[in-house]
Amino acid sequence: MTVSYTLEVADARFAGFSKLLFRWKGSIYKLLYKEFIVFCLLYSAISIVYRCSLNETQQTLFEKTALYCEQFSNFIPMSFVLGFYVTQAFSRWWGQYTSFPLPDNLMMVVSGNVHGVDERGRLLRRTLMRYANLSSVLILRSISTRVRRRFPTLDHIVQAGFMTEKEQKHLDHLYSDFNKYWMPLTWFSNLAAQAREEGRVKDDIALRLLMDELNKYRAKCSMLFHYDWISIPLVYTQVVTVAVYSYFAFCLIGRQFLNPKHKYLGHSLDLYIPVFTLLQFFFYAGWLKVGELIINPFGEDDDDFETNQLIDRNIQVSMLAVDDMHQNLPLLEKDKYWVEKSFPLNSDEALKPAFMGSTYDMRLIGEESSDASIQSPVVNRYLPVNVWPPSKLKRSNKVKLLCFSGKEANAGDEETHCKTPIESDVQFVQEGDGIGQTSAKEQDAKLDTTNVA
Repeated sequence: MTVSYTLEVADARFAGFSKLLFRWKGSIYKLLYKEFIVFCLLYSAISIVYRCSLNETQQTLFEKTALYCEQFSNFIPMSFVLGFYVTQAFSRWWGQYTSFPLPDNLMMVVSGNVHGVDERGRLLRRTLMRYANLSSVLILRSISTRVRRRFPTLDHIVQAGFMTEKEQKHLDHLYSDFNKYWMPLTWFSNLAAQAREEGRVKDDIALRLLMDELNKYRAKCSMLFHYDWISIPLVYTQVVTVAVYSYFAFCLIGRQFLNPKHKYLGHSLDLYIPVFTLLQFFFYAGWLKVGELIINPFGEDDDDFETNQLIDRNIQVSMLAVDDMHQNLPLLEKDKYWVEKSFPLNSDEALKPAFMGSTYDMRLIGEESSDASIQSPVVNRYLPVNVWPPSKLKRSNKVKLLCFSGKEANAGDEETHCKTPIESDVQFVQEGDGIGQTSAKEQDAKLDTTNVA
């Protein structure tokens, strides 16, 4: 079952993730504890043999071997190999989730375009959606161990109601060397064409819409099949596994605490528990376990996809949409705000000014220029003031960046600076219609006597 903890991390707080560390189901402890115990036992056994069973000459040879392993074990590119592998595995995991065939779009199109409230119309809609769900069951039965346990044979699919006995015989008589998950979708397309001939589907546009949604649904089923068929190259999985296991095999010897009397570099302290080596094993081996977990999410691990639950959900909502809810509308009536024409904003967020864009209060004004593309009666109606901090735009006769402050700004002051929206509201300043035809000197003269509203 998928482990969900979204509610527990809804808000960021002090040590917010710490409570998740004490979970067992779906945890890294459950995945890794066996390998961790084996590593600790092997390390302890080698340490005991080194300390108690070897003579002085043998200890010296062992110490030289340990120093050699410690020196060259870092040549294994653990972080790069593991990081790239897990990244690819996660991309593949998310791609498989987004490729899961959900009938929601298809059932909406069927409910809205296959008409008829009689028994024939109802039969057409239910059969169309049953065929779609049957196709997903057949493909999931081929790739998911959970679904395979639930439907070991086609007889179990018939007993579950996804297929009739006649349809099973028809499917069995159709010979193919390949997976037959696509055959119910072919039945779907033929039945939709038959509904068009009967007038249940009103026009060719509606039929085309049905076919488009059917093809999208079929494409997702096909993508799941290809994800199961084409895996991450085996050689890369082998490289990652060998890199991790060989690295920690060398650590079993190279990370042993040596006799401090021999004064080896970095071995001045003699301990029995290699704390940081165990932490390193937990991180790197755990990283490898993460890749092992998500490379195929259709198994029976704690965090694998709930395929059986999704199958049950899909068939239930499909039949509700095309049968019980077809032309079954609630009574139309005026809503609560029919007269008020607007909805009240009672939330705390509604009291804050709405964000209109970072450059909403900034405007460009065109000055006298030979460039006619920036001249317009609307642009020339606004008075220029200096901008602070200074704009990176070079002063030219083409465009000048404007910003208008509130009541405290004086347009006649050449050093007037724009204030932030917190200090004053940003407003537009308009002059007479003829300002667009006046010269720059006349505009500067008006600026000396005009106050910004």
